Amino acid sequence: MDHSPSAPGARARLELGAIRELLQSQRRRIEAYAREQQAGRRPPSGGAPPPDAPPPSAAPTPTAPTAPTAQQLLDALPLPALLLAPVLGTDGEVVDVLHVTQNAAAVTYAAERLPEGSVPPWSGPVSLYAHYPSLHGTALPEMIARAQRDRLPQGPEAVEWIADGVSGPTRINDAARIAPCSDQLLLTWERGHSTLMATAAQRLVRTCWAEWNLGDDGVEPSLGFRQVIGLPKGTAPPTLSALAGTVTADSLPGLYQMLYDVILRKRTADCELRPIGAGDRIIRMTAEPVRIAPGGLVWAIRAVLTDVTAESRRRETAARAEREARHQRHRAEMLGEVADTLRDAVLPHFQDELAAYGLQAAAVYRPDAREAGIGGDWYKARGLPDGRLLVAIGDARGHGLAAVTLMAKLRYALAGLAYTEQPVEELTQWLNETACADGIESTATAIIARYHPERSMLRWTCAGHPRPVLVRDGRAAQMPCPAGGPGPPLGVLPGVSYTAATAELRIGDIVLMYSDGLTERRDSDPDRDTQRFLTAAEQSCRTTAPVVGREGLQRYAEQVVAQLDGPHRSDDATLLALRRAAVKGLSPPT
Repeated sequence: MDHSPSAPGARARLELGAIRELLQSQRRRIEAYAREQQAGRRPPSGGAPPPDAPPPSAAPTPTAPTAPTAQQLLDALPLPALLLAPVLGTDGEVVDVLHVTQNAAAVTYAAERLPEGSVPPWSGPVSLYAHYPSLHGTALPEMIARAQRDRLPQGPEAVEWIADGVSGPTRINDAARIAPCSDQLLLTWERGHSTLMATAAQRLVRTCWAEWNLGDDGVEPSLGFRQVIGLPKGTAPPTLSALAGTVTADSLPGLYQMLYDVILRKRTADCELRPIGAGDRIIRMTAEPVRIAPGGLVWAIRAVLTDVTAESRRRETAARAEREARHQRHRAEMLGEVADTLRDAVLPHFQDELAAYGLQAAAVYRPDAREAGIGGDWYKARGLPDGRLLVAIGDARGHGLAAVTLMAKLRYALAGLAYTEQPVEELTQWLNETACADGIESTATAIIARYHPERSMLRWTCAGHPRPVLVRDGRAAQMPCPAGGPGPPLGVLPGVSYTAATAELRIGDIVLMYSDGLTERRDSDPDRDTQRFLTAAEQSCRTTAPVVGREGLQRYAEQVVAQLDGPHRSDDATLLALRRAAVKGLSPPT
């Protein structure tokens, strides 16, 4: 996003004027301070010395100073230095360089920096490249040639070479300068080329620094200043007043407050600046006062400027992610509340209401935690006016509230259709037409069954759902398919006919109806999924025998689910267990 204004508004002009007035006021204070200091040093009018001034004495006769030798001048230099004598060829080009002499700093440098045995002792003029062979492959020969040809100082430039000593090769890294000196050349260098390293550091972390003199608008920037600020190479560094004119209007209040705190409150402060025309770039400026004397007037402002655009983007990204996470948590909490309410309303908790039909029932439901506990599984057991019992289990397509809406729609549609007392084949066909009329997204699988207590017979249809499992005498097996095989899922194809299968139940028989979320595994085979369910049903009979009573059946059902459930599950899972019980003195309602 570009914060560049087409033209500064009235407020921006006022803020810019306030910044310039603040700087000008400080400049006037500095100038007044300077005049006071100069006035205090002048002698009184008339030129007479102050009363307490000592009497003048006779001036001593000056003596001529002794001129230092060339070696003394070299040794006075704080930097290591070599005096070089170029050897010219017939064409006037440099063909070799003699190492004529060196200063004390160069001797100290060689003792501290160069590995033992890497360079022979210097005893007099010698070829520079014979004494330091590795220098021939560096930038130094070209610097020497330019200095000799143009008679102009060269450098600083990085000179890197290898000194091979008894303990192994050592990398030498310096910033070298060459300067003409009469008909010779002076080579000086700084250890570790600190200037180049400082420039590289500023470039890598996009940081620079500068000091602004408030008395004369002078600026002393670091080498990386222009790059961080975004100025073309060779552009004069801006004064603080000019800097204020290069940032967007929304940067001006912070810049004014920072200058006010540094200049008048005399404390460190910072602000963020957005350069005009630089898109979303942000530069953080942290400044401190530079005083004339402790506690005195602020004479200059010293500041570090850092490009924090990437950091700002990361903060904005993190803030957006946090807001989105809060939104998703809030949504999950809301969906969780809806899920709890819908589950309580749609998925019944069995007590002993089926005892009149000679049955006991238990159900176990495991929601998909990744979808806030909302899925498309459903089941139903409802007495009908003709004395029979409607039993059904289904799995609506998808997850979330859409799946719950479809699940509730099919469940309540089936409850209404069941009162027609038509066979389960018709009920399933009608339910399919209802799903098809609702749209292509309204698909589901289901087992629709009717239990006839007078014959202990379960009559059922299959619409693309896992077939029921019959557990008898501790052995588990799938119930045989209806004639013609299972039908397609509900809502896939209108006009489909479904067929029913029957099973006569003995006392103690358990019918298990389940959703595929209980058995499915990623990249698994449906036959292996079914076999895993049969194994769990049989093993649970041995470990948790379904003793007489609804509580025993419930514990058995929970054990089956516990064997099959795990972190691999990616859908909600349901198990509905029906057991034929020996019931005396009760008959189904009429």
